[in-house]
Amino acid sequence: MKLIKTLTFLLPFLAVISIANAQQIKDGETVNVNGIAVTYSVTNKEKLTIKDQDFDRYKVLASIKNNTGKSFNIRLANSLDLSGINSSKIIELDCVNATGARLTSKKVQVSMKSHLINVTYPTKDKDGKSITAIIPVTAGYYFDEGQVIENDAIFIVPAGETPKVSVRSLLKN
Repeated sequence: MKLIKTLTFLLPFLAVISIANAQQIKDGETVNVNGIAVTYSVTNKEKLTIKDQDFDRYKVLASIKNNTGKSFNIRLANSLDLSGINSSKIIELDCVNATGARLTSKKVQVSMKSHLINVTYPTKDKDGKSITAIIPVTAGYYFDEGQVIENDAIFIVPAGETPKVSVRSLLKN
């Protein structure tokens, strides 16, 4: 019972802290988030009707540039190390007025690039003959100084509204 009371007290507090770390960003604007230049831009706008309601559909592009003066690298301990995927996320843009209708996004995350290596392994073909095959394996993730990474998403918002977007860092220190 004490745990439930504690969680009930802490959850709103933690949500406020998370929101406080976010910055508002507008179309075409660039903001600095801990040395990372984040640019958000609308690349396409369409009007659509879903179940007799009007909406605006925005295709958006999130672009980040590493201006921190250092590179970020994550090396995976093994191929099943799924913690690296979450650790590779750098920036999250959250559209607070997006509906999420039609399998569209409410958020867009930009992650580090995957470091792929080719692994050669012995196997057999369909006739049972021994051969070697090559498979690309993710060895880690990286974000170099000066590197630019982009990701896009589609936001659907109520008609007449523009996306209200906030940005926050997901980098683990």
